[in-house]
Amino acid sequence: MADFIVSSRTAGDVNLIDVKGYLDAHTAPELENEFNKLIEKKQFKVVVNFGELNYISSAGLGVFMAYVETMREHEGDIKFSNLKDDVYSIFDLLGFPVLYEFFKEEKEAIKKFG
Repeated sequence: MADFIVSSRTAGDVNLIDVKGYLDAHTAPELENEFNKLIEKKQFKVVVNFGELNYISSAGLGVFMAYVETMREHEGDIKFSNLKDDVYSIFDLLGFPVLYEFFKEEKEAIKKFG
């Protein structure tokens, strides 16, 4: 099984989720758990840092689709930062840039929450 590590930290009232390795059907539940923890704590502003993510499957993409509505209903959002070109191309191919904001740097995404 491919390695996947998810961790979180905060910057003010924004939650930062770092993903590393391979996000697929086997590892997606780890990311879902991270989102569930944030929802339990009523934390709805999220920036996902993809700087160390090497691969994402449709199951991984589905995690974001499953949680974005909840975040937005509570005046938050999910924003993406630091994507490698090949990972971004998967998001782009599936139309994610129409639904989500993408940033080159994490600090830009944090600032966008105002």
